[in-house]
Amino acid sequence: MARVRYGARTEAEIQAARSASSKLPDIWSTGVVAVWESDPDAVAAVLPPPLKPAERPLVRANISKVDLPGYPLGAGSVAVAAVHDGQEGWYPLVMPMTHERALIGGREVFGEPKKLGEVTVERDGPVVRASLARHRIAFVEVRGTVAGPLPLPEPTRKTDFYFKFLPAVDGAGFDADPVLVHCVRNEKVRKLERIAGEVVLRESAFDPVADLPVRRLVEITIGEKTTDQKGRVAERVSAQALLPYIHQRYDDPQQILDGPPQGSV
Repeated sequence: MARVRYGARTEAEIQAARSASSKLPDIWSTGVVAVWESDPDAVAAVLPPPLKPAERPLVRANISKVDLPGYPLGAGSVAVAAVHDGQEGWYPLVMPMTHERALIGGREVFGEPKKLGEVTVERDGPVVRASLARHRIAFVEVRGTVAGPLPLPEPTRKTDFYFKFLPAVDGAGFDADPVLVHCVRNEKVRKLERIAGEVVLRESAFDPVADLPVRRLVEITIGEKTTDQKGRVAERVSAQALLPYIHQRYDDPQQILDGPPQGSV
């Protein structure tokens, strides 16, 4: 009988897949990063406990393109500065990706708030434009002119905070207590330039980052970097405390209760 592809994989095949994923070469991306100070009350309002606001009410938009052979990828995020148990980091609210493959691992393993979207990074000489868009709305746009090179930073370690959870089958809460994940990224930069420009936030009912206005622009840069990442469960968190924030993950929170139409399966 020919192999049934939905059938079980052998232990050797499973180990080979794990080995291949652990030996990936450095993958370099070109990205625009904008950081601004926002309304401190607005930043505090989007942080589920036990996350707390950082000393400065910072928001970061990261918009990148990755030239994977035969598989170009656009990836972005909008995150706010946060602190957990003395550890400073970032809490991403939305992470648009241009391909489903980029969604699955991060969303299912780490709890990243990834969604399919449009990611644009364009450079014409010194002129740069980058944007994140969903539902035909470019809810974040960064535009400006390259103003000169910046010193290359030393390799750094950065932490992102995610909540990993599974909505309950009966629609009441979660199937198990959610967990708070610390995702640590080791970042290397090989090129970095400063951009003189602006950040434009557009109203979107699905991605309401316009609620985090630009009070003071801190910096805009464009650079080439590579990162790796590892995650760990920092703690289990209160389901009741997280429930008021579950809408952050979905365009429509009601969709997690939608089953297939009768007769469709």
